[in-house]
Amino acid sequence: MNQPTLQKFLRVIAWILGVLLFLVLAIFTRVDRRPLHEMEYYHQTMAALDSASAIHSYGEAWLAGWSKVNMTPPEPVNLVGYKPRGPFTFVQDSSYVRALSIGNGENTVTLLSYELMIIHPTLYEKITNAVKSKGLPIDMLYFTATHTHSGMGGYMPGLAGRLAFGGYDQNVMELMEKKTIEAIERSLAQKDTVQLSYSAIETSGLVANRLVEGDPVDPYLRKMILERNTGEKAVFLSFAAHSTIFHSKYMRLSGDYPNYLMMELESSGFDFAFFAAGAVGSHKPLAGGNTLENVQSFSGQLKEQMTQEIHVAEFEVKPKISFYSFPLFLRKPHYRIGENVRLRPYIFNALFGNTNAHFDVLQLGDVLLISSSGEVSGVFMKEWEEYANSYGLQVILTCFNGGYIGYITPDKYYDIGHYEVKDMNWFGPYNGAFFDEIMKVIIKKASE
Repeated sequence: MNQPTLQKFLRVIAWILGVLLFLVLAIFTRVDRRPLHEMEYYHQTMAALDSASAIHSYGEAWLAGWSKVNMTPPEPVNLVGYKPRGPFTFVQDSSYVRALSIGNGENTVTLLSYELMIIHPTLYEKITNAVKSKGLPIDMLYFTATHTHSGMGGYMPGLAGRLAFGGYDQNVMELMEKKTIEAIERSLAQKDTVQLSYSAIETSGLVANRLVEGDPVDPYLRKMILERNTGEKAVFLSFAAHSTIFHSKYMRLSGDYPNYLMMELESSGFDFAFFAAGAVGSHKPLAGGNTLENVQSFSGQLKEQMTQEIHVAEFEVKPKISFYSFPLFLRKPHYRIGENVRLRPYIFNALFGNTNAHFDVLQLGDVLLISSSGEVSGVFMKEWEEYANSYGLQVILTCFNGGYIGYITPDKYYDIGHYEVKDMNWFGPYNGAFFDEIMKVIIKKASE
């Protein structure tokens, strides 16, 4: 190779290497491991929480109404959960939106539960705007989901929505809005005086830690019962096992075990059942298999243990309502591809868009419901529950409040390589410690 040819070849190689280096630097950066308390987002969040003003009211009696409305699409749409799967092939279970409106004569809050994997910010915004535009007499909307991994898509816009989360279908979104408003209006129209009681039941052999075998779990099924003088009863349930009994190749539309638990309760003593996914992070159901029979057996065991009340702390709830919301500020996105390598934040933001990160706090008497945008690990719950009990409170943590920021796990798990902390811990590290502080401040604030 003569000298001019060699020089030309080297220039081409240098240009290629330069382009590759530019692309690497443009796409990847290091994981930011600066301490939590040095970060601006930490101080912004704690300031927002400190300044959040709760609305309080005390009534003479509880008032409640409830409704469920079928929102199954007339034609197959993509399933959401595990990975892109395409449209469902059969309706195993109809999908419902459930509304539970609770008031005390002064304020009214409506809790919404969808048989969906998550509540996307677009759905949250559409429903909140629709409620406002109709002037419905609601002081707070409290969103949650059953977290079924065999539920329908069609409500997640953006690139990530198209690639992995069932895409966006305007007809599906309009159907969800219409059916949600119908459920809310029915629940408000049916409000009547109720007695409200709370209990927490320690289940056995139904949930395990999927991150580290043998590590702690949250085994409690938490429930509130609302009973009218006429004998009609509604039950609010929260449990921490993932709704993942059906496997990733299951192509039927289904609500997984929460659907069957609610159906069993509604056919045996309750007029209405409402399920909210609890601290499902790190937690898997111990169902023994992934068939319909396993799903039905698991829900049957839950119902049986709920009836037996192996361990129960039960009391009547007095008609006090408090509620507020506050924004959650976060570290820049950390979508990791290695222990200390992540995608640059602009790429994550282009994929996922607005995460609508926030907390909703609702206090009913001495029961404190906290709704998180993070998929929180149940490993935290024992300490948080004990902390709440020390202030005379019972705490129920639910997820999928209309924002989604991935998993929130104990910081000791951050580098173990499991997808839950590597692929889905989107705003780490140190979110375990961050959420621990936030939860304890919320609990202490509620006791004052």
